[in-house]
Amino acid sequence: MQPSTPPPAPRPTTPTTPAGPPAPPLLRRAPVQRRSAQRLARILDACAELLDETGYEDLSTRAVAGRAGVPIGSVYRFFPNKRAMAEALARRNLDAYAQRITARLTVPDQPPGWRGAMDVVIDEYLAMKRTVSGFALVEFTVPAPRESRQANYEVADRLLLLLAGRLRLDPADPQLRTAFLVGVETADALLQLAFRTDPSGDPAIVTETKELLRAYLARYLDGAERGGTEGAGERTTAPGPAGGARGPGDGAP
Repeated sequence: MQPSTPPPAPRPTTPTTPAGPPAPPLLRRAPVQRRSAQRLARILDACAELLDETGYEDLSTRAVAGRAGVPIGSVYRFFPNKRAMAEALARRNLDAYAQRITARLTVPDQPPGWRGAMDVVIDEYLAMKRTVSGFALVEFTVPAPRESRQANYEVADRLLLLLAGRLRLDPADPQLRTAFLVGVETADALLQLAFRTDPSGDPAIVTETKELLRAYLARYLDGAERGGTEGAGERTTAPGPAGGARGPGDGAP
């Protein structure tokens, strides 16, 4: 009897679109009534204030309940533990960030073009870093080792979706999704450095971060807007990812 021939091993595939794991539900129970929603907001406000005062390690649900002026059971009605509470705060921060960017981009005198939009993305992050309670420790995710952080996948996709209509981009384009993820990860690392160097954010590092992002994203976004709506003096032809030239009429990769 001849030994059977094992089937050929499947060929490995390379994912074309980065994706983080699905996010778990943030709340045990979603608020239905206005009073319940207001209580949840007070809990998250108290969580943010205590993060600034005590840090994440010393944060406790009991301390949050005391600061918010609610029974401890009210906290546990929404959250099983402090990590879930901080994750909900991070999600609220991301929603607020998107709202701030949208508000800025709809100002009538906002400069056209993707470079101006990217400056708004950076500037609103800096404003939140400097003024929003708890944001120094919990931006868009809870403190965790960098290798296990997945929030930047969501931030990148959220920004691409937010800017897609204004810049005439396809938010499902895998190359664009990768480019935005690389941009977010790069800006994240450099702006963290800026705030380690200066509590208000080192201006020189912020400027260099903006210049680096413009140079990188020009490969994908120059000429992506219909009719070439970039500001005066800006490049309208950029090398594509494979080294070829991309003219004003060409779309995003």
